[in-house]
Amino acid sequence: MPEKNIEFGKFGARGIKGADAVARQLDALAGGIATPVTAKRGLMARLHYLTRTPHARQAARDAGLTVTDRTLKAWLDGKRRPTAANLDRIDAAYRLVRRQNVAKHLLKRLHREGRGTRVEIHPLNQSGVDQRLTRVIEHRSLNVRRWERIVDAWAADDRQELDAAWDDTIVDLGSQWGQYEYVTNVGFAA
Repeated sequence: MPEKNIEFGKFGARGIKGADAVARQLDALAGGIATPVTAKRGLMARLHYLTRTPHARQAARDAGLTVTDRTLKAWLDGKRRPTAANLDRIDAAYRLVRRQNVAKHLLKRLHREGRGTRVEIHPLNQSGVDQRLTRVIEHRSLNVRRWERIVDAWAADDRQELDAAWDDTIVDLGSQWGQYEYVTNVGFAA
């Protein structure tokens, strides 16, 4: 049933892909620097995070931050300011490196020693859909015990794999699982 919603929203329904909602929740659980990269404090915090160890520097390079050490030092000393494109690269590299660093810990918290984590799935918003075209979709909850594929895809920022992993997980909802391809929210705590 998933991927059948080729024209999602055609009749006024609103929502996001379930995998995107899961990624958003994992980002919230991972935490991180709240100050935007455009502010000096946010920029400096991200640069320090990405340059504090050789491993962090290599991960930043692998994530797409490919500037010379001289340029990096000038940014850290405040002598030069990154361009808008480089600010985007710094922020993207920070998010990717942060995800990779917290993935193992987050996975352990989500597994809860084999008990799994209860996930609440809030259905798509049908308030803009003509009454004749609405369908009954209810709030569902599910206990997810296997998080490896989901967290690995999230940490690698692989949207296709995350989508596939999430679809494989919601199959446990039974025959209605395809109705939850698009949702308003997916909530869980760890």
